[in-house]
Amino acid sequence: MCRHLAYLGPEEPLGRLLGEPEHGLYRQSWAPRRQRHGTVNADGFGVGWYAEGDPVPARYRRAGPIWADPSFADLARVVRSTALLAAVRDATVPGADQEAAAAPFASGPWLFSHNGAVKGWPGSLAPLVPTVPAVDLLSLEARNDSAFVWALVLARLRGGDEMGQALADTVVEVAEAAPGSRLNLLLTSGETIAATAWGDTLWYLTRPGGGTVVASEPYDDDPHWQEVPDRTLLAASRTDVLLTPLKEPGDPLVPAPLKEPST
Repeated sequence: MCRHLAYLGPEEPLGRLLGEPEHGLYRQSWAPRRQRHGTVNADGFGVGWYAEGDPVPARYRRAGPIWADPSFADLARVVRSTALLAAVRDATVPGADQEAAAAPFASGPWLFSHNGAVKGWPGSLAPLVPTVPAVDLLSLEARNDSAFVWALVLARLRGGDEMGQALADTVVEVAEAAPGSRLNLLLTSGETIAATAWGDTLWYLTRPGGGTVVASEPYDDDPHWQEVPDRTLLAASRTDVLLTPLKEPGDPLVPAPLKEPST
């Protein structure tokens, strides 16, 4: 149910990370190699990136498949960035939200994506509605599970949680309310990346030339790609990756303290 990717490192054209690799996100939109649920990611796509000196990212999103948008291919050829987050979408439930339902979702310096599905949506998460500020509920970009999960994460970020803690606590909360959900979340501030592996694949690559890639699946056959175990939180900078086990709902044991890697 979607493929996504985040990058931090030396400045690169968007296309070099998303389109040029043999099995990049562009190809994953119709031929993913490791996707466990769904086969084609043609229900929208998006990319967010950061310009030098501006902490608020730009976004380009569309409701159709990435291969059907020649304008994006042109944009990706010339736009360069040191940080990005991109996703191709396989909708859990068809809806009328069009490109508003396509990741990345954004607020302030953050970009967010959800690869997965909430079991029993929307009823299963109704008990969590009071935990989200009313203004955030009223300003949801879309009426899907991913947008609501983003609202839960955002409430924690605005409350002062570090990125990794916000994702970890949200995953446990949603998994408790909706058992069987798949909750691979991906978040970046342009300086660090946080991600969860919970029900689908997640990999990372520390590139020899510098930079870190976190993705649903490898975009090439480089042997340096590392798979993230299920039920794991990943925190990454441009040079370091830290993995922390996530607790199961109801588990009284708390993992080691979550720390963001230094930037």
